[in-house]
Parts: sequence; C-alpha cells; structure tokens
Amino acid sequence: MGDEEDFSSLPLTDRWVHKVWKVRKAAYEEAAQAFEKTPDEYDPAFRPFVQDPSLWKGAVADSNVAAQQEGMAALCAFLKFGGREGAVRSRQHTITSIVEKGLPSTRPAIKTNSLEALLLYIELDVPGPVIEEILPVLSNKVPKVVAAALAALTAIFHNYGCKTADPKPVLKFLPKVFGHADKNVRAEATNLTVEFYRWLRDAMKPMFWGELKPTQQNDLEQLFEKAKAEGAPKQERLLRSQQAAQAAAPAGGGDEDEEMADAPEEEEVGEIDAFDLAEPQDIISKVPKDFFENIASSKWKERKEACEALYAVVNVPRIKEGDFNEITRCLAKCMKDANITVVMQAAQCIELLAKGLRRGFAKYRSTVMQPILERLKEKKQTVADALGLALDAVFLSTDLTENMEDIIEFLKHKNPQVKEGTMKFLVRCLRTTKDVPSKQEIAAMVECAKKLLAESSEALRSGGAEVLGTIMKIIGERAMNPHLEGLDDIRKNKIKEFYEAAEVKAKDKPKPPPPAARAPPPGPAKKGPVKKAPAGAKKPAGFGAAAPPAQTPTPAPTAAAAPPRMGGLGNKMGVPKPGGAAPSGGLGGGIKAPQKRSAFAAPPSPRRAEPEPEPEPMDLDDPPSPEEQRPAPPRMGLGRGGLQPGGLAGRSLAKPVPMDYTPTPPMPPPPSGLSHIERAELEELRDANDRLLKQLEDARHDRSKLLSEIQELKNQNASLIEDHTRDVLSIKAKETQLVRARSDFEAAEQTNDRLRRELDRLKRALSHTEDQLRHANRARPGSPSSPHIGLGVMSPTHDGGIYNDNGYQQQSANRNRMSFASSMSEEKENGGDGMMSGGFHQKVSPDPRYHQGGSGGSSGRGTPAGFRQPVEEARSSESLASMGFGSYGAERSSSRTGMRTGASRLQAPSSGAAGGMESWKRAAEVTSQLKARIEQMKAKQGLNRP
Repeated sequence: MGDEEDFSSLPLTDRWVHKVWKVRKAAYEEAAQAFEKTPDEYDPAFRPFVQDPSLWKGAVADSNVAAQQEGMAALCAFLKFGGREGAVRSRQHTITSIVEKGLPSTRPAIKTNSLEALLLYIELDVPGPVIEEILPVLSNKVPKVVAAALAALTAIFHNYGCKTADPKPVLKFLPKVFGHADKNVRAEATNLTVEFYRWLRDAMKPMFWGELKPTQQNDLEQLFEKAKAEGAPKQERLLRSQQAAQAAAPAGGGDEDEEMADAPEEEEVGEIDAFDLAEPQDIISKVPKDFFENIASSKWKERKEACEALYAVVNVPRIKEGDFNEITRCLAKCMKDANITVVMQAAQCIELLAKGLRRGFAKYRSTVMQPILERLKEKKQTVADALGLALDAVFLSTDLTENMEDIIEFLKHKNPQVKEGTMKFLVRCLRTTKDVPSKQEIAAMVECAKKLLAESSEALRSGGAEVLGTIMKIIGERAMNPHLEGLDDIRKNKIKEFYEAAEVKAKDKPKPPPPAARAPPPGPAKKGPVKKAPAGAKKPAGFGAAAPPAQTPTPAPTAAAAPPRMGGLGNKMGVPKPGGAAPSGGLGGGIKAPQKRSAFAAPPSPRRAEPEPEPEPMDLDDPPSPEEQRPAPPRMGLGRGGLQPGGLAGRSLAKPVPMDYTPTPPMPPPPSGLSHIERAELEELRDANDRLLKQLEDARHDRSKLLSEIQELKNQNASLIEDHTRDVLSIKAKETQLVRARSDFEAAEQTNDRLRRELDRLKRALSHTEDQLRHANRARPGSPSSPHIGLGVMSPTHDGGIYNDNGYQQQSANRNRMSFASSMSEEKENGGDGMMSGGFHQKVSPDPRYHQGGSGGSSGRGTPAGFRQPVEEARSSESLASMGFGSYGAERSSSRTGMRTGASRLQAPSSGAAGGMESWKRAAEVTSQLKARIEQMKAKQGLNRP
C-alpha cells in the first residue's frame, strides 16, 4: 500500500514510462479519463503528449497486454478529443507500432482500438500519410502482421472511399501480396481487391491484372459480379474538414442544400477512370524508327504494319506529353488512304492517343478532326464505328465549343453519309458534355437540325429530331419552345419522344433572379395614368419624398398645394395621382411641353431667379392659374439634380405671392442630352479606345516583325540544312575515294609481293645455274690450250656463265687475257696490224684477211667454235625466253644469226681462235644487257629502294 501511494504521487509522465506495468496501466486509465473531461482541444491535459509525442510509442506497444489495451484506449481518447495538432505530431511514432503490435493482437479490444486509432488519424487530417506508414509493413516477414495490415487498408478504403484515399500506392502492392505463401494473406488481398472494385470498377485492372494467375482472375471475377449487385458505394465516414463543410452548408439556404446534397451522389455514381490511376509513360522513344518510312510507303501492307506497330506502342492507359505533331499528321493523312484497313488502324491509333493524352491532345484536334469527318462517307459499318470512336476520344480531350465550327460545317456537307455521321457525333457530344452550350451555339445547332428535318432520308430526319430533343433536355422545354415555332405537330411529337428518352450530363439550371429585381420599391400597383411618367423620374425618388414637408407651413389652399407634392411622389414611387380640386380635363394637354422644358430648366433656376426678375403676369386669384401650374409636379422629378429649392416645385401656391415666386424664362436646351460627367466619361472611353487601337496596331506590327523573323529563321534553317547535306555528300565522296585508294594500295601490295616472289625465284634459278657451272668446271680438265676449256668458259650456252658476274670475272679473267694475247699474236704473224686497223671490235673479231691469206697452222678452236655456235645461240635464246626475256633474246638471236651467216661466208678458212673470241664478246654483251634490263625492272617496281 505504501508503494501504491508513492506511485500515485509521481507525475503522470513518470508513471507513463514506469517499469511496473500496473503503474503504467493506471497512468493510461487516468490519462484517458482526463482527456474525456476536457472542454476543448486546447486543455492543458493534452500539452505533455503534444510536446512529447514519443510517449505514445511505448503505450501502444506495451509489453504487457493489459497495459497495452489501456494504452490503446488512451490513444483513441487523445485523438478523439485532442484535435489535429496532436494527431499530426504523434502519428509517425505510433502507426507502425499499431499495425505490428496492435492489429495482430489476440485481444478483440486491442484490435478494435487499433483500427479506430488509424481511422481517427485519417479523420483528423488526410489518409495519405497513414497509408504511407502502413505500406512498408506489407513486406514484413510475419504473415499475420501482413494480413492485419491488409485488413486495415480494406477498412480504410471501405470507410473513406477511393476518392478521399488515393488507391494508386496500394494497387502497386497487390501482385506481391497475391503471390504470398500464406493463404490468410492472399485472402485479405482478395478482400482488398474486391473493395477496390466497388469503387474503381474495371479502371483498376490495368494496374495489376496481368500479373495475377488465371485462377486468381477467375475467382476475383466471380466476386466482382457479387459486388456489382450491391450498387454504388458511399463514403461512410467523413473527414473533419468534410464535417465542417457539411455543418456550414445549411447557412446557404434550403435549395442550395438540396443541390449540394445531390452533387456528391452524382459524383459517387461515376466511376474513377483508369487515366487517373495510371502513371504517364513516354512512348515517343518507343515509336519504331522506320515508322515514318513505312507509313509513307506505296504498299498498303507496309502502311498497315506501321499503324499496327504504332498501335502496340500507344496502347497504354496514360501517355506522357511530348511532340506528336508529325505522328498526328501522318495519321490524318491515312484517313485519305484507299485501303480501309489502314484507315481503321489509323483511327484506332488516334483514339488511343487522344485517350492517353486527354487535354494534351487538344492542340492536335484541328489536324485530325476534319480528315476524320470527311472520311465518314465510308459506308462500311466497321470503318464508321472506328471513326466514331476516334471522334469521341478527340471530343473528350476538348469541349463542344472547340468542335462546334467543324460540326456545323460538316452538317451542311453535300454527302448524306457525312451528314449522318456528323449528326450522330453531335448527338454523342451533347450527351457527354458537362457544359451547357451558349445561346449562339444552341441557335446554330437548332438551325442545322431544322434543315435536317426537311431531308429526304429518314435517318437524317430522325437525327435532326434527336438533336433537337437532346438540346431540349439540356436547356429545358421552356427555353426550347421559341426555337420550335413553325414546326408541325408531328415533328414536335417526334422531338418530344427523343426529349423524354435522352440522357445528358449537362443541365441548364435556372439562375436565381438578381436581388434588385427581386426587391422592388414598396408602393401600390401602377395604374394607367402613371405610364406617362418618364423613366428618369425614378432616379431622384428619395428627394421627391423629402421635399413636400418643406412646404407644409403654407396654411392657405392645401387642396391646391397637395396635388403638386403627391403628383411628384406618385410619379416616382408608382402611385397614381389623386384628383384633388384640379380638373382632370386640363392635365392631358398641359403636361408634355412643361415637362420637356423643366428637364433642363430646373438646375439653373436657383441661380437665375434673382438676377432676372420679371413682373407678375400671372394672377393667382384667377381660377385658371392652378391649371397652368398643374404641370409643375413632373418638373420636380425630372431635374437631374433632384428637387431644387428654386424651381417651380419649391414655390408656394398660396394667394399671398412670396418674393421667390418669379417664373423663370424658358432656357434654351443644351446641344446634347449628356451631362458634364457623362461627357467626361465619353472622352475617357474614346481615349481608352484610341489606346487600345494603338496597342492593337503595335501588336500587329510586332506580329509582322515576329513573322518576318520566323521566316528569316526558316530560311537560315533551310540554308543550314542544305550546307549540312552538302557536307554529308562531300564526306561520303571522300570516304568513297579513301576506300578506292585503299583497294588500289592493296592491289599494289599484292603486285609487289608477286614481283618479289618472282625476283626471288629468278635469284634462286641463277644461283642454281651458277652451282651447275661450277660443278661442270670442276669436272673438266684445266689445261689452257685445251679446246674444252675455251668452250666451257667462253660459250654462251652456259647460263650460269652469262648471268653470274663474279663467277665470270673470277674464273675467266686469266683465260680472257690469254685469248686476247693469242689472237693478237696470230694477227701479227699473218701480217695484220690489230691496233691500227679497226679498234677493239676489230681486234676481238676475226678479219677476213686471216681467212684469205692465213695458213692451216692456226689454232684448232675455229672448227669447234664454228660448229657449236648456232647450237649455243639457240640454247641462249631459250634460256632468255624462260627467264622472261623472250623478245629480247629472239631479237638478239636473229641479229646474231644474220651476222654469223654473213661472217661464215667470209670466215670459212679462218682460224678457230677468232671464232672463240667472237663468242666471248657476244656473251659479255648479252650479260651486260641482261643486267641493265634487270636494273630497269627493279627501278620500275621500286624494288631497289631501301
């Protein structure tokens, strides 16, 4: 007992977090009772929990179940009586704990209070933050926590509806929870989906329906059928803001209350569109790259495939805005296509674009509207249906006013099919529009519909009656009656039938009359004599009512003085003039002229009465004087400044003539009936008009300037495009030249390689011949006097000796010198002088003298050399031809053959030494020429470069 007393003496906040659960439980109960007893939300009892909202986190998640139950009750009392500020501050500390610890609890009281706390959080503020705190719990690993969170979401949407609470964040989680392993979680997900269907209907399916299993889809479809039978749902619980608005509504009046009460019901009946739930998608980047090429193709199949590819891209609930000018122009061009399949596919693409963009498609309306209406001449019903759906989608992105001009124009089309299709489109527009057409639009539609009533086609006549009946449904029978004048009863009955069957969303409700017309000035009803009072008499009504008491002190003829005062009052307030003592016969002709003068004479009379007095021409004692003064009462009401004290109404009619009773002379009327203020206003209006005209002129000048700048920019753009095209073409030409140069380079490389290989082969052949020559020289005896040595060294038939420089020089140098010496000694012996007779050629060549005067004692080399010379020349020519020098070898062979023929005749008795020397000379010449030829070939092919 002592401990309990100590606990009770502690502050409430200390006991709130005490380690003993009984102390905490008692603190929760005490706080709940204190909250219930507070007078308003500003009571000090709420202050500790508003300043430190984290206290509630421990209360709702108390480890002791009994204490947790009282903590939940205390939180509900705090939210119920504490107001919005405490709820906003504490919800981030409590909602997660409520969902994880309170909703899955086994105690019914804790579950009930937890759900009530969530609903109170939403009621005090908005549902969005609460739903955002619940959604992360759907990823919890404990299945019962996930199921409890789904049940809480179902209760939230059931109580507040999908218009107050946004369902889009929750719809994204449905596929995940439908794939949960726990059956209880899937069951709660099914309940939540059915609740969504009650509010959203089929608009929610694009968000998640394709990710469900077929069995789940079938089960949900069966539950959806039951939900359809229940009717439209209604919001069962209102937010505090909605409650305040509903409480303030009765102050507006009974009729307005009924209208406000009817408006939510009409809104609740309407379904939420899938466009509002979906996220915008960027489809411009997904359009096929070859779309514009295929859509302009001459083959209808390619055009159809292009439209089908675009249809697959734009078939989304909501489209992100972008530049669709080129696409819409291509689709509008397809409306003129000769193939109806392309027309239908293009119309479907336009429909999806308009539905996906909604108001964003309004700027493309003018591009596609007229081509679609023109294509309504197609008689095939499937094409007409596709075009009608496209027109309806385009209309939803605009309004009736924007489409009215095109509709009126095509209702006058010469083609009956176009007329009928446009008429049906107009009827659908009138049924779906939510804005009442203006009077000018109604007049234009009624005129066109009347013309349709006189058409020869029954469909057009019925369509005209349907248009008139739908317009009557919108504006009402009373407003429509003036438009139906002149029609016969049969047509009126037809229009009446369509009027009764029409269903529209826009209804012209009669506006209440303005307050001025609803509150006329009090007074008896007007009678006939008052009709002659001018309208200007109503303006100074207040002055006319206050003027008569000023003349009451005149005691004499009251009967004569009363009619002027009552007459002026009657003219202003609508009261008939009393007869009095004045004869009624004199009023009819004497009123008009004085009224016309008094309208302008009354204001200046106070200023001019004294300076211009006149003698009294009128005798007031005479009886006619009252008749002459009877027109004075209207003057009192016709003055622009009201009742003037110096006017005719301010003078006394008694027989004693007062000093101020002096009739003013008639003043000439001013040149116009406008006052100074009105003239000033007129001048101001004229100045304003001049300013507006000047601004208009400036705007036109700016517009022309901007248009010229735009044209200049277009020209610059065209020149830039031309330059760019020229640069691209030059680049392509350079690339072509580069490709050709590369191909030529590769061909040259191949030729070079081929020549290198050929040169290597020739070198190998030369080396092989040289080896054979060496081998042959080693095999023969080396005697200088042997004829075999001279033949082996000097004969041109040995290829290796001809082409080998080093071998020839090294092996045959000594032999050549010996041959030269022997030939010269022989010449000297025969009596010839070699040095003086013929030069080098004559020294090495045999002279005819040797053959004529020589003896048979010369060397024996002449016969073998002469015998073998033709054979050796032929072999040399064949070897040269085999190495690629066939022509050169042939020429040399022929020349040599001729020389040898001529020489053989002269050298028949010559010695063998002279023939050997000549053979050596020819071999040396052939060798040098072959070397020069090879060097020339190397120089041409570039092989001799380093």
